[in-house]
Amino acid sequence: MGKLRNFLIGAGIAAAGGVGTKLAVDYFRNRGKEEEVEESEVDPEPTSEAEVAYANVEDSSVQEFLDTSFGAPGRYVPTRSPKVFDYQGQQYMVIWAYDNEKEKNQMLAFLYTDAGRQMVASVGYTAEAADYNLNLEDTPFAVEINGEQMTSGQGETDGTEEVDFVPAGA
Repeated sequence: MGKLRNFLIGAGIAAAGGVGTKLAVDYFRNRGKEEEVEESEVDPEPTSEAEVAYANVEDSSVQEFLDTSFGAPGRYVPTRSPKVFDYQGQQYMVIWAYDNEKEKNQMLAFLYTDAGRQMVASVGYTAEAADYNLNLEDTPFAVEINGEQMTSGQGETDGTEEVDFVPAGA
């Protein structure tokens, strides 16, 4: 079993099918669910720094993860397919959900290390305003809000309908 499948098991996330690879630029542009990958004994590994290994996950396990992690069942409800991937030897999970308590969309990004799960980005957003808390400077990623990439800091900006997690500088 590869690193990504072990990470999924540790995070309590159930894969829906196998683990696949594709160019990172294509993976991060896709806001929908990735194509299904055949289940195999061995997870494919990226063949270059430009590829990610990814897994499609069961929607119900993402809901269970949110309920367990934030201690308020039903507070967060996934709104778009999560990104669960291995990029350049690091494992990440990015979830887009609606926060029923604060009545706004939320993008939550986690980096998994041997020391455990670390939240590296959180963006709450509505059409009127977006607030962010970012700690991506030690990763190859940025959050894109209204066409602007950001990697660190806390603050607010104009509202938006979508927030994306992208390779920095892409």
